[in-house]
Amino acid sequence: MYYNNETQIFLDGKWLKAIDGKTNLYSQTLHYGSGVFEGIRSYKTDEGTSIFKAREHYERLHYSAEKMHIKLNYSVDELIAFTYELLKKNNLEDAYIRPLVYLGQNMSLQPTEEVHVMLCAWEWGRYLGDAQLNLMTSSFQRPNPKSCFVQAKVSGHYTNSILATTEAKQKGFDEALLLDINENVAEGPGANFFFEKDGKLYTCPLGNILAGITRQTIFELAETLGYEVVEKFFKVEEVYDADGAFYTGTAAEVAAIGSLDNHKFKLDWEDTIGYQLAIAYQKCVHTK
Repeated sequence: MYYNNETQIFLDGKWLKAIDGKTNLYSQTLHYGSGVFEGIRSYKTDEGTSIFKAREHYERLHYSAEKMHIKLNYSVDELIAFTYELLKKNNLEDAYIRPLVYLGQNMSLQPTEEVHVMLCAWEWGRYLGDAQLNLMTSSFQRPNPKSCFVQAKVSGHYTNSILATTEAKQKGFDEALLLDINENVAEGPGANFFFEKDGKLYTCPLGNILAGITRQTIFELAETLGYEVVEKFFKVEEVYDADGAFYTGTAAEVAAIGSLDNHKFKLDWEDTIGYQLAIAYQKCVHTK
């Protein structure tokens, strides 16, 4: 799914086939999850292949690395250039791109000077599919923001996401919705959350969630289309009475949500603000 015998990756300044890539079994990232990554998409446009908000993604990668005391020696501009070269070498236009910054051998709980940078890409459809999602409120919470940097995209943080998604699917739902430590709605396992009520959009403020780049794009598109977005804390019971809801994320793009804890939302998806924003988002990403 992710590579074949001819797929090329970028690793530490060199180009090599994915099948020839190797890592150290004593890597601190492998043992403790201390690594950072990004999820980026490229799209085919009338003016050629375009990586959507590449600069914002690589600036966030630098932010994440800094917070985890990881020295990332490639600049944002260098990483962008390498990524376009990666797409060209693999003949990709509509692609999902995964930059990963991982560490060398180190069994102590301290930063290490050995840092590796890998870029890979593959064709990947919308992560949550095209059907409306049925969510459940997860029994797992988002990490306490005083326990880690929740706005950094850290490899180890995603054990929380795996637990939440697995629980939801085992109980017959499509995906989970996580609360924060104060029992307010936070986000999905890998996506930010919006709901609609009486012509307004609502989402939780930053602090307990990843500062999603797609989330910010929705703010921009909503302003352009004349829709108000309110950032506030809210309980899950308030969402039960919503007119509609959706997830946002690079992998998921804009994903429709049909229900939460078996409470069906009032409007058909095609009649919601979320649907209009989903259309606007597709126009946006397919414009260079």
